[in-house]
Amino acid sequence: MRTRLALIGLGTLVGVYGAWLLLSRQDFDQLRSVAVWFVAGVLLHDVLLSGVVIALGLVGSRLLPMSLRRPATIALIVIGTVTVAAVPVLGRFGARADNATLLDRNYIVGWVVFAVLVLGALALPWFRGWFRGSFRSHLNRRDKA
Repeated sequence: MRTRLALIGLGTLVGVYGAWLLLSRQDFDQLRSVAVWFVAGVLLHDVLLSGVVIALGLVGSRLLPMSLRRPATIALIVIGTVTVAAVPVLGRFGARADNATLLDRNYIVGWVVFAVLVLGALALPWFRGWFRGSFRSHLNRRDKA
């Protein structure tokens, strides 16, 4: 309980410090942009992403085998959340021709690598279980013969 209270206190202090930095160092237009992104992020996550996850979860529960449902749900939530957060860089919003240092990487390749790593990490235990089950069934068939 003490650890939880300490973490809540530390998080509150960091949040207050961040709010103070935001309010003391930004002009009104920047604060308005922050407010727009804050509201848009919440709406994108809570309305769009949650709706897509629920719809795909319903479809997946009917189509996927039981062993793949949990990894598919985790992959959908992780990749979907990161995709929503990465929309500005994936769409290259804010890139300017006069400043080549802004958005100077191929973020789509980075997103694809991230998605492949997430899917690979989630598929690894499934493949291991499938291989063990396949190997055991092979041994059982050999023992019966």
